[in-house]
Amino acid sequence: MEKELRELKARLLEIDDLGEAGAVLGWDQQTYMPKKGAAARGRQSATLSRLAHEKRTDPGIGRLLDRLQPWAEGLGLDSDEAALIRVTRREFERWTRVPAEFVVRQAEHSARSFAAWADARPRSDFAAVRPFLEKSVDLSREYSEFFPGYDHVADPLIDLADYGLKASTLRDLFGRLREQQVPLVRAIAAQPPADDSCLHLGFPREGQEAFFHEVVRAFGFDLERGRVDVAAHPFTTRFALDDVRFTVRYDESHLGKAIFSAFHEAGHALYELGSNPAYEGTPLAGGCSSGAHESQSRLWENVVGRSRGFWTHYYPKLQTIFPAQLGEVPLDTFYRAINRVKPSLTRVEADEVTYNLHVMIRFDLELALLQGALAVRDLPEAWNARYASDLGVAVPNDREGVMQDVHWYYGTVGGLFQGYTLGNVLNAQFYEAALAERPEIPAEIAQGKFGTLHGWLKDKIYSLGNKVTASELVQQVTGGPMRIEPYIHYLRSKYGELYQI
Repeated sequence: MEKELRELKARLLEIDDLGEAGAVLGWDQQTYMPKKGAAARGRQSATLSRLAHEKRTDPGIGRLLDRLQPWAEGLGLDSDEAALIRVTRREFERWTRVPAEFVVRQAEHSARSFAAWADARPRSDFAAVRPFLEKSVDLSREYSEFFPGYDHVADPLIDLADYGLKASTLRDLFGRLREQQVPLVRAIAAQPPADDSCLHLGFPREGQEAFFHEVVRAFGFDLERGRVDVAAHPFTTRFALDDVRFTVRYDESHLGKAIFSAFHEAGHALYELGSNPAYEGTPLAGGCSSGAHESQSRLWENVVGRSRGFWTHYYPKLQTIFPAQLGEVPLDTFYRAINRVKPSLTRVEADEVTYNLHVMIRFDLELALLQGALAVRDLPEAWNARYASDLGVAVPNDREGVMQDVHWYYGTVGGLFQGYTLGNVLNAQFYEAALAERPEIPAEIAQGKFGTLHGWLKDKIYSLGNKVTASELVQQVTGGPMRIEPYIHYLRSKYGELYQI
């Protein structure tokens, strides 16, 4: 079977090359591309998507898989070769259901939609993006129709990002989390609010950049294998296992925006950079699900980056960079400021306790859009109503409301946001397992040392790439299925101490 396996890998490498070339175009569009290049970029992205789709649905791949299947079944579940056949089969069966002309339409529309969003968002002009969002909803429904037999129209979209999960499973998870988190939010709201004025004193971009560059390098991000740029919405992308990039956005009036977005995106980048090099150019490279990926971004951003131990080491460095702003601010004040719990407008800037409420709002709204229970024209009103009822905040404009996230304007509607909450739950469960094996990790973090944690994550999670499903990964790493208890314990312990509840 060696000849067939080599041929399969060669085909997969071509497909991967086309996909990564498309990623280069997408990264460029979100960073440096001139505004008027959007139309051509949509055409170029569509062409690459069409070529990649033609190659990944080529009947020759099916024939190779058929010949390799009996051989792979004799290798055992731990075999990389068997995993490659298994995952490629799953992807092949999925993509052969999707017509090439649909892939082209969707790719071209996504590029045009993103350009419209980037132009309209600063003006808070929802009317300008509404027709694009309406088409995105239509395309998302059309995609689901290629997979008949689903329980909910969102299920095929959810499965695309988090294999094996359904809308009903997520509704149950969100319901159980809400039962635990809403009382915690209310208990904290009854306490005097933390003073976060020290984060709004004016922090030049150069100093912020110098600080987070030092930190993410300490985390393990290799600037010879990646780079950091600026975009309207932070994201991470991979062009190869030795070329992983992420972006941030700066706000000199708010210290936390760039720094914590950098920690977050660095977590994604570490996952990609940690894949087994042997998986390069195959479907085994990269993370196994959006939830698994978000577990790493949220772990480095919050469990590490908002911990007291981390700032015990790094706060003096930050004070040195910004002496006029922070020189007289005690560590306790700064620590409470970066962990302030307060219902807010923006998901990416939300505190740990209220963050999942932002996700649940989006999840419910996109299910309603897909079902036809909510029209796109009524989305701003529905969004604003949910923010008033769930978080008690008034949305002043669409830029800070329904237009704040890029997701609906640069991809499908449905199957995207649940990964953030799954990541919150999983990062606590993974960290609990890490501490059980390596209890010295918190003390090392307080010394600015992350090698033990990064090494454990690379060995247990990153190196596996997409070889296992997310549910298999959780079972393998923690000894059981996904549980919310470690996450709830983490929140209650940390914020119970902070707010004396």
